[in-house]
Amino acid sequence: MNLQTPYLMLDEDSLDSNIRDMAEFARMRNLKLRPHVKAHKMLQIARKQIEEGANGLTISKISEMEVFADGGFLDLYLAYELISEEKINKLFDIAKKAVVSTTVDNPIHVEKLAERASLHNVDLEVLIEVDSGLRRCGVIEKEDVLSLVNKVRKCSRLRLKGLMTHAGHVYGVKSQEEVRKIGLQEGNAVVNLAEFLRQNGITIDVVSVGATPTAKIAGQVPGVTEIRPGNYCFYDAIQVGLGVVPPEKCALKVHSQVISMSKDRKRIIIDAGSKTLALDKGAHGTEVVNGFGIISRYPHLKLARLSEEHGVIEAEAEGPLPQLGEILQIIPNHACPVINLSDMVYVARKGKMTDSWAVSARGKIQ
Repeated sequence: MNLQTPYLMLDEDSLDSNIRDMAEFARMRNLKLRPHVKAHKMLQIARKQIEEGANGLTISKISEMEVFADGGFLDLYLAYELISEEKINKLFDIAKKAVVSTTVDNPIHVEKLAERASLHNVDLEVLIEVDSGLRRCGVIEKEDVLSLVNKVRKCSRLRLKGLMTHAGHVYGVKSQEEVRKIGLQEGNAVVNLAEFLRQNGITIDVVSVGATPTAKIAGQVPGVTEIRPGNYCFYDAIQVGLGVVPPEKCALKVHSQVISMSKDRKRIIIDAGSKTLALDKGAHGTEVVNGFGIISRYPHLKLARLSEEHGVIEAEAEGPLPQLGEILQIIPNHACPVINLSDMVYVARKGKMTDSWAVSARGKIQ
């Protein structure tokens, strides 16, 4: 098939290996694995994760949850605080066909969920989000956690499931040593809070951590019961930059054609720009990547600039240069937004295309 660039190609062998590897880690540590599907947004990949032993799925948005519930997945955790009554009502609609749970970090969240739970006559499990350093959502002080837990316990239709955290600030560091430090802090933050609550007579069943770079670090802290990595199914240039994996582990690549070049061939133009590759150069303010992706087979080339429909490549050292019309393979900086920019991905095994998969939850950001 003559595919029109730019397009996404997924190496299914690498994908399967990545999924098995994380599942095996979870089994070895006796952890539940609840992958975050915002990374891939595809039913086919979620099925692979469940088949390899994942206990359920983590979701970001209600519209995304609807897609996976309609796709037949029956254990869905919304790792996102809800305040809108319309979205809360949708959550309870989904709860009539799947086991759902969600997140709170504020008494008002609890009040709104409790009110809707009574109206819908449905019990709902909730997890308290703990801020382990990201400074985004989540409760910090242990007294505030205790107060919130007690508020949940007073609601007849709400069930306290446990504690969760996300160490997203790990994406702002530059070394494996810093990744390890944050992973340990992440695990210890929720484990210590869980123990504090148990000392106050409160049962905590789930102690959940997230983030692909820290999953295998926080997951080794005694007392952690669940990990929620997302990006691990693909990996990407940011994970390479953080030292999490080598480039060979990255399963998703953007294929883009060289469409122009300067007379001296020092400036090479491809047909993939920000609408394909996104503009992510390292979350939370720190760059751990060089340019906008890793160009396979051309390590001396840098994808230096992106406009909407063009990418500009520059040589950083001497070496061979691609030809006009050549198709380049690029490991994106951050696979998750790249997936959300595409309707579909092509799938290959051993270098030969075998299938195409729709990005079923593409654009589901509400």
